[in-house]
Amino acid sequence: MLFDVSTLYFETDAGDGFREPGFSKERRLEPQITLGLLTDATGFPLTVAAFEGNRAETATMLPVINAFKTAHQLSDVTVVADAGMISEANQVALQAAGLSFVLGTRIPYLPDVVRRWREAHPQEAIPDGLILTQPWPSTSSEKARGIPDRVIHYQFRHDRARRTLRGIDEQVAKAERAVEGKAPVKRNRYIHLAGATKTVDRALETKTRALAGWKGYTTNLTTQTATFVIDAYHQLWHIEKAFRMSKHDLQARPIYHHLRESIEAHLSIVVTALAVSHYIEHQTGWSIKKFVRTARRYRTIKIQAGNQTLTAADPLPDDLREALLTIHADSAH
Repeated sequence: MLFDVSTLYFETDAGDGFREPGFSKERRLEPQITLGLLTDATGFPLTVAAFEGNRAETATMLPVINAFKTAHQLSDVTVVADAGMISEANQVALQAAGLSFVLGTRIPYLPDVVRRWREAHPQEAIPDGLILTQPWPSTSSEKARGIPDRVIHYQFRHDRARRTLRGIDEQVAKAERAVEGKAPVKRNRYIHLAGATKTVDRALETKTRALAGWKGYTTNLTTQTATFVIDAYHQLWHIEKAFRMSKHDLQARPIYHHLRESIEAHLSIVVTALAVSHYIEHQTGWSIKKFVRTARRYRTIKIQAGNQTLTAADPLPDDLREALLTIHADSAH
């Protein structure tokens, strides 16, 4: 199962205990609600839950997963989530609930396994797709807190490195101009301020360049292959697409409701529409936008003439007819 969090803001100035200002995905200051969405591996929505707008992201995952697990009497579940969900408390709770997890991992420092590889291959370019695995057994104190044994897989990608290095080059160039007095000092992580003295933080530049291209994946599935874990994490784009579709294509907002029950009913309708849209896309291979744009032009009209009812319909193009047959044929089973 895939899990992600988003927010929906309201056109109001005052919070009411449910709609509250908080960290906004859309960088808004208005009161909002926090949404936790759970989907299957393909992005098909399973459940959505609404929380207070100031609820931390890490405090939304377990209530959603446990409620769904209990409702459907599930036991063997693997949860895939982004790095923002990787709090120690969540790992402990997932382990206690008998759940497996695959989580994105932030890399603040060069991992030992990467450093050792560089030392063993000093003149060699890092191969695209290189995966290095670092077992992370829990210490005795961590075991006492319920933290499971984990494995961290690190993967290097050339495209990721190129994008990151381009960003580093731009930020360092701005920092150098600011230090030389050729540009105003703005927020820049590569500028080191010591009193009135400004310098470029070369140590930070070296560290971030060494990390460019690497991404970590943490899991308690210690016997699974690195490829399985990384591929599972890379399915998260499905749930990100689902959130984008719900906000824009399905017009989840603006929301003209004030009571929590009404807001949750509105979200239920949105998620139902999202499920139908996902099903249509999966069955036909069409985007939902293409399907709606094509199908909405055709109408079936019933005309009452005395005691007779006449039905008239626009002839459907072949591709739309085939798409509808595909949807209906599968639903018949």
